[in-house]
Amino acid sequence: MIMTDNWIEVGTINDIPRQGARVVRGSGGGDIAIFRTNEDDIFALRDRCPHKGGPLSQGLVHDNKVSCPLHNWNISLDTGLAVAPDKGCAARYPIKIEGDKILLSLTLK
Repeated sequence: MIMTDNWIEVGTINDIPRQGARVVRGSGGGDIAIFRTNEDDIFALRDRCPHKGGPLSQGLVHDNKVSCPLHNWNISLDTGLAVAPDKGCAARYPIKIEGDKILLSLTLK
């Protein structure tokens, strides 16, 4: 990881398979999952389902959602909110793309 100002370089878009995830090991705040959709949109959420704490990085990415591998809760990658009828929220982190580099801010949205 390379840190510039408040942003940490965590890899490139091609490091993450389409409809997949990569985990950035957190320090104290928990791990962060970086997701890539089929349309190459990139999102970052705390790697913990709001339901029972399942690892979201191991879930299935579809559209702009990820399904928790434990109980199939769907979490919006845009907002971190559980999709109704489920309730809860996974913390979101700002992402920016510079060329093919993914930059992550540890400031929660």
